[in-house]
Amino acid sequence: MLALSACSSSGGRPAETAAGGGSGGQVATTPSIKIALITHAGPGDTFWDIVRKGAQEAATKDNVDLLYTSDPDGGRQAQLVQQAIDQKVAGIAVTLAKPDALRDVLKKAEAAGIPVVSLNSGGDVFQSVGAFTHFGSDESVAGAAVGTKLAEEGIKHPICVIHEQGNVSLEARCAGVKTKVPGTEILYVQGTDMTQVSSTVTAKLQSTPSADAIVGLGAPFTATIVKAVTSLNLAGKVKVVSFDLNAELIQSIIDGKVEFTVDQQPWLQGYDSVDALWQNYRGGFKVGGGRPVLTGPAIVDKTNAPAILKFAKEGIR
Repeated sequence: MLALSACSSSGGRPAETAAGGGSGGQVATTPSIKIALITHAGPGDTFWDIVRKGAQEAATKDNVDLLYTSDPDGGRQAQLVQQAIDQKVAGIAVTLAKPDALRDVLKKAEAAGIPVVSLNSGGDVFQSVGAFTHFGSDESVAGAAVGTKLAEEGIKHPICVIHEQGNVSLEARCAGVKTKVPGTEILYVQGTDMTQVSSTVTAKLQSTPSADAIVGLGAPFTATIVKAVTSLNLAGKVKVVSFDLNAELIQSIIDGKVEFTVDQQPWLQGYDSVDALWQNYRGGFKVGGGRPVLTGPAIVDKTNAPAILKFAKEGIR
């Protein structure tokens, strides 16, 4: 019925050429081109490993040199976009977690004739920054889906943990939860420091006896939340739910440590973003017709987690 997102490479890392990781199928006969994928990935978030794996497979198929860079800081991410423009790439795929920081530089890309698509975050603003389509989930809808499911289970006071303050997609998720469960409380943590995430979550749970659920917005953060809940002997009293997934999180759902998660299919976001730019290069095609292409949301719980575990272990879910 419903799948979701929000970040695994270290911030500000230099560009890397990626032409491997494909399925071994026939490579396109079009001339080799360079496409830049620029995300707001923070260190330790395995979500972006999956995005990048999908992008690399599309790059292999399409005879594309994929230049991947990332930085969670909006200003530095804008600098990475400028570097891609200076390299005269054939296309740019970019996340819009902090769109205001990227507006000016993306207008420069447009002026230089470089087509842009957005992915993962920014589905409501992609047109205003010049992207011709967006690949991702509707985060408000995804958050409301989580809130609906929590309300059905009688949850009154969930804590929604935002691991990157100012990220519009993460804010939209928690706001969506709150539309269905008004007692939702927001907790901000520093997602680049898992020790701080753990201590902040632990302190919040200790000081909030009314909390009956806690929502992580990414698989690595949810894993840390599970440990905090367990250490306080709150398993069963405080339900843990999540957004996004990896193999560890799927196993936690199977084991009953996490109630459910919402998948936005990050592998598909990476693959489709690169492939759409290549299709635009070879024929002027604009996938999406000016509208976003949704890759989620979809609920994953005990009923379907075993079937998805295999693909999560392969790094494509």
